[in-house]
Amino acid sequence: MRTVVLASETDFEGWKTAARGLRLEGVEPARARFVTGEAGQAALFGGEEAGGPQQEAGAFAVPRAFVETAGNLILHRAADRFDLMYRLLWRLRDEPDLMRVVSDPDVAAAAERVKNVSRASHKMKAFVRFRETTDADGERWVAWFEPAHRVLEKTAPFFARRFSTMRWSILTPDGTAHWDGQFLTFGPPGRQDEAPQEDEVEDFWRTYYASTFNPARLRTKMMQSEMPKRYWKNLPEAALIQELVASAVVRTDVMVSEPATLPNERFQRLRAPVIDRAATDEMVPSDLAELGRGVQGCRRCPLWRDATQGVCGQGPAQARLMIVGEQPGDQEDLAGAPFVGPAGRLLDAALVEAGIDRAETYLTNAVKHFKHEPRGKQRLHKTPNAGEVQACRWWLDHERKLVRPRLILALGATAGLAVLGRKPAVQAERGVVIDTPEGDRVLLTVHPAYLLRLPDPEARRRERAAFVADLRKAKDDTIRA
Repeated sequence: MRTVVLASETDFEGWKTAARGLRLEGVEPARARFVTGEAGQAALFGGEEAGGPQQEAGAFAVPRAFVETAGNLILHRAADRFDLMYRLLWRLRDEPDLMRVVSDPDVAAAAERVKNVSRASHKMKAFVRFRETTDADGERWVAWFEPAHRVLEKTAPFFARRFSTMRWSILTPDGTAHWDGQFLTFGPPGRQDEAPQEDEVEDFWRTYYASTFNPARLRTKMMQSEMPKRYWKNLPEAALIQELVASAVVRTDVMVSEPATLPNERFQRLRAPVIDRAATDEMVPSDLAELGRGVQGCRRCPLWRDATQGVCGQGPAQARLMIVGEQPGDQEDLAGAPFVGPAGRLLDAALVEAGIDRAETYLTNAVKHFKHEPRGKQRLHKTPNAGEVQACRWWLDHERKLVRPRLILALGATAGLAVLGRKPAVQAERGVVIDTPEGDRVLLTVHPAYLLRLPDPEARRRERAAFVADLRKAKDDTIRA
């Protein structure tokens, strides 16, 4: 039996060095044993120096997936985790794709334990509660926590990033983490009596928790799964849980019996008044002002129900260039004007760069109402479907007849669908003037919102330059036409 003495329960570097040496020597898993001892004895087995990472005969590489798995697996509290790690390493030499075989018992066991470690790290982020104390340097925040697995060093950098401006310590039975505002250090195991038991912030935290507790959405089993009882003793809000759960039914009945709340007054003031004269196919607006009034009464599709108001185009009645976007965004919906949000500001800058005066351009959208879905306090954009585009095309066609531009610049696929009557391949067709059966001339390009979503700075720079080039083509074409 070959015995490897590791410096600590989480001595991954020592384990890698020793396990590699054992594997290269051909020591089978049944004959290898890993134990932990005092620091300074890492990478030793049986008093002999462990095999190092040098390229010996029969040396082999392991996939990154194994290194990542083993690095997390060593944090698990299972006593046989070292044996499982070495067993996987032993097999990888002859089975290089082993980590991809998720049905393999060893791989599955490792994956389950890694998942437990990840869950323990997540719980630590959620349930560490700092309490205020003081030391020689002033204010310091200290927390006691008992993680399910040895995840202190894995998780502490999260707290250093999140609470970078305060000095804090996290004490656990496995070790301690300390942040002084610049450096993160680790120390020996701590004791619970070294952490303050309560501070004045506790009452605020309990008040906050009670105020956010929604009895109508209570799922006791799910709550206990997400907030296991093992953590309750260190959570100030845990003292309220039993009472809040017991009173949930009564509180829910009270909520249900209360009358509905009144509509938001600010929203109602912003909402445009409904025009009595509903828009129909027979209505032919004589000018853009009448068209704008008609859009406010439009019921051609359901989008009007959730929008603040319809947003018509803006610009000169005889503009040479008409720019058509997709739909109003959140800011456009509130302001009642097109292209005033982030995409509009990007468009403004690009127009200036291309030498186009926005004041001499007619800007509008394929769809006149904001299509969105609520997400908390936000309203997230949703792309209009073909039916909604077709329903609103009636208004766009009237805008085209009233403005009679020399060129229509369609921003993106939805605008292209509304103007051309078909969904275009924007990247393939952009930059080329298309003549429509109605006698309009159309140039396709991307929507400025597309540029805002590009994560890569170089791609964003390249695409913005191409967008400005398309705008210059539009300007040149309106001069020649």
